Amino acid sequence: MTDTPTVKFADLGLAENILKALTEAGYDIPTPIQAEAIPHIAMGGDVTGIAQTGTGKTAAFVLPMIQRLSTGRARARMPRCLILCPTRELAAQVAENFEKYGKYLKLTMALLIGGVSFKDQETLLQRGVDVLIATPGRLMDQFDRGKLLLMGVETLIIDEADRMLDMGFIPDIEKICTKLPANRQTLLFSATFPADIQRLAKNFQRDPKKIEVARPAQTAETITQHVVKLPGNDAKARRTALRRVIEACGEVKNGIVFCNRKVEVDIVAASLTKHGHDAAPIHGDLPQNVRMETLQRFRDGHLKLLVASDVAARGLDIPDVGHVFNFAPPPKDEDYVHRIGRTGRAGRKGESYTLVSPDDEKSWGFVLKMIKKDVPEFMPEGLLDELAALPPEEKRSRGRGDRERGRGGRGERDRDRGRSRGRREREEATAEIDAPETETVAVAAVAEPVEAVAVAVLEDRPKRERPARSERNEKRRERNDDQPRAERGDRSERSEKRERPQRDYKRKDDDLILEPAPDRVIGFGKDIPAFLKR
Repeated sequence: MTDTPTVKFADLGLAENILKALTEAGYDIPTPIQAEAIPHIAMGGDVTGIAQTGTGKTAAFVLPMIQRLSTGRARARMPRCLILCPTRELAAQVAENFEKYGKYLKLTMALLIGGVSFKDQETLLQRGVDVLIATPGRLMDQFDRGKLLLMGVETLIIDEADRMLDMGFIPDIEKICTKLPANRQTLLFSATFPADIQRLAKNFQRDPKKIEVARPAQTAETITQHVVKLPGNDAKARRTALRRVIEACGEVKNGIVFCNRKVEVDIVAASLTKHGHDAAPIHGDLPQNVRMETLQRFRDGHLKLLVASDVAARGLDIPDVGHVFNFAPPPKDEDYVHRIGRTGRAGRKGESYTLVSPDDEKSWGFVLKMIKKDVPEFMPEGLLDELAALPPEEKRSRGRGDRERGRGGRGERDRDRGRSRGRREREEATAEIDAPETETVAVAAVAEPVEAVAVAVLEDRPKRERPARSERNEKRRERNDDQPRAERGDRSERSEKRERPQRDYKRKDDDLILEPAPDRVIGFGKDIPAFLKR
């Protein structure tokens, strides 16, 4: 039996200047999806690519795309290729791939993402670009402002389509597609292939070639997975367990800590930083320049732990991530595959750890059912005893805002305080993390006599004597009885007197004709102008 010959990039029909850039980047052998997609895309056909994260989907469409664009010239405000990405970080990464692989080609590129000046983007568009890489929101903003024309697009690429679906971008993508020329090449890449993505491919692609190189729910064999079972649901105990797991891993070169909520990202990052770990948060509420700077520090090796929301779970190419820590199982089962897929990339070994409390058992069961494998348990030495010694977390009483959240009310807003739920949790948790215990005792010692003085002052104030309600009603009835009924008048007559000064008009029978009341002059009165008397 003969071995199958290894396919190289040189065998895929790529131009010499592209092969030169690949060699300098250290790439020689394509991944399975690259080997199948590149020849078909280079010939101009539509492709639907389905592959798990970390398989090189970005290079699978960037390499043939820049080869097709190497001939021709861009015109002002009319890009030749449009690449849509769900997040700013992923769009910036695609732009980096374009610059790396196309550095020997005379192609221009513009990046349209939020958090960047409109004016700088408009200047690039006015000059004319070959490739436009954008998020749907900023693209529609520039189009509505008249700074962009889409009638010259030859190739449309939708990257991480299932993430687009999760973020609610599918209606925007459908609207964008209606503004593009019908005779175009459409490429769609996704980690999963749900029904809405299938409908999108059917509506906007012509006889696409479907390339599926791996089962979407399959985890990479290079990743060693662990689960840490916690005895309780206490948030402080969970943060303690996370720190002990990180310390038990030995020397962590770099790792990503995934949280389910943005407020948890800030809290966990503050907790790790306070206890001596080199950590920084990244999520969608942070300014764009802060997000890009934090991500670049992590890539350069100047930041050890990146505490992130799912904004970093898709598409970000950070090849040398050694560890992934899930603060809790993700809300969606398939996100588990994307999260741990940040490690174990390009043949490297990686490890993942997931913290599971009793409240998380159901979600973790769905994850195990999806990946179809058992995950061994991991418990740092002495962690259970340390968690048992922690004081129980104080539970805040349920106010009106909490009751409404339980009924499916306003959810993120706490009506009784007028502050967002996330902001309140950040303040409470940050105060708990940052405040030393000695300062807390000192404040309590000072606050006690002040409170006693305040209570004493309130007790010394004379209370206003007010008769009971029954006594007040009795006095009111006595005053009415002392007044003769003739002087008080009939009830209907008193009502008539109250209403009479307010009447200026009256109705005639059932008609809508109104005439002035006799006790008030309407119009000019006696001073009628002469021209009206003619």
